[in-house]
Amino acid sequence: MSNDEKLIDFNAERGKRIHDLHEKKLDEMRQAFEQALPLKPKKKTKSKPKKR
Repeated sequence: MSNDEKLIDFNAERGKRIHDLHEKKLDEMRQAFEQALPLKPKKKTKSKPKKR
């Protein structure tokens, strides 16, 4: 009666779904922080060598 090809591991599927939900929440938090506190790109400064 049971066919091995059609068996579903519900625990594994639930784990994937929960992982996706956590990733979605993390992405939303990252976007919120980037809007609130945007990261400024580092400026390349050409400094003169120190005189000794």
